[in-house]
Amino acid sequence: GAHVISKGWQSYIAYGRWSGASKSHLVKIGSKLSVYWHGIYTRLTDRHGFASTNATKKFIREIEKIKPDIIQLHAIHGYYINIKILFKYLVKANIPVVWTFHDCWAFTGHCVHFENINCEKWKTQCHDCKELYGYPFSFHDSSQKNYQDKKTLFTSIANMTIVSVCNWMNEIVKKSFLNEKKLTVIKNGIDINVFKEVDSTNTKRKYQIPNDKYVIIAVASRWNKTKGLQDIFCIAKDLYPDMVLVLVGVTRQQVKYALPNIIAIGHTENVSELAALYSLADVLINPTYQDTYPSINLEAIACGTPVITYNTGGCAESINSETGIVIEQGNINEMLNAILLIKEKGKSSYSKACKNMAITNFDKNERYKDYFNLYNNIKSQLY
Repeated sequence: GAHVISKGWQSYIAYGRWSGASKSHLVKIGSKLSVYWHGIYTRLTDRHGFASTNATKKFIREIEKIKPDIIQLHAIHGYYINIKILFKYLVKANIPVVWTFHDCWAFTGHCVHFENINCEKWKTQCHDCKELYGYPFSFHDSSQKNYQDKKTLFTSIANMTIVSVCNWMNEIVKKSFLNEKKLTVIKNGIDINVFKEVDSTNTKRKYQIPNDKYVIIAVASRWNKTKGLQDIFCIAKDLYPDMVLVLVGVTRQQVKYALPNIIAIGHTENVSELAALYSLADVLINPTYQDTYPSINLEAIACGTPVITYNTGGCAESINSETGIVIEQGNINEMLNAILLIKEKGKSSYSKACKNMAITNFDKNERYKDYFNLYNNIKSQLY
């Protein structure tokens, strides 16, 4: 929003559940009550995206007042908008649409990711979903109808460009029912003015991280099976005595299962403290089974810390031999060997290459320019 505003454009951001400070005009979709009902409706029917009727109709009236030249979509799941009403309006309005895919929900009958269960039904026709209890949680299976309805709705817009946030996602979209749309890749970026190597003395003292230990860090906004929490505990069990694992993002319940060599942290006070934790660590491990292009990898690398990641989704795209190691999912022994290899080489062997990679590839301001160029190309074709 800020980038297009700096170019003299007007920017409006519509949101359902979360928003932060913004220079753009903010438009709230629905209410807490409508979100709550949408969640219940999803659990009972598995028809996620087909509630929030009144909220969506009201939002469309706001769009008609704004008269946008381009509509940018991000995640339209999240219990706040009705996709049938929205897309029927978009077809009628004939406004160019740019849709950024952060996950796979747009072309599945239920789930946001399928790699963790090795499912390929999304390529032809979803049915008998094995991921019902994953987000968006439901007791009922409507995956077959959801797939058919999404295919009808999402292929109905002629002028739609799909932006994937990594090459892996782009290749997946090519195999979906959206393969005939205009496809491009604009990778996610981060704020490299925040995520950089910083002094971590106070943070180390605050969390009582020993000075004489080799520090391994693992970070998630929410730890669960798909993020590899069980693998984290297995890895911690076999670490050497001179190593400690800093685990960020755990709940009080999860802390109960932590081993003595794990320093468990809930959520950091701010992103600056997170940057300090990345900076003090010798290596970050990311044993995720379900991801697209995780910012955690980017953030750690920007702070000069090498990364060991499972080869999940687009995780490997932010790593090369100078910035970390990519291993196959679930290979605990290889993860341990990779930790020892990076420990032997020393963090200093990786830090410079990590920082250079972040400056060259991860700067969010450069990605904003990519979006602005895309919008300009679309706009030039309208006139």
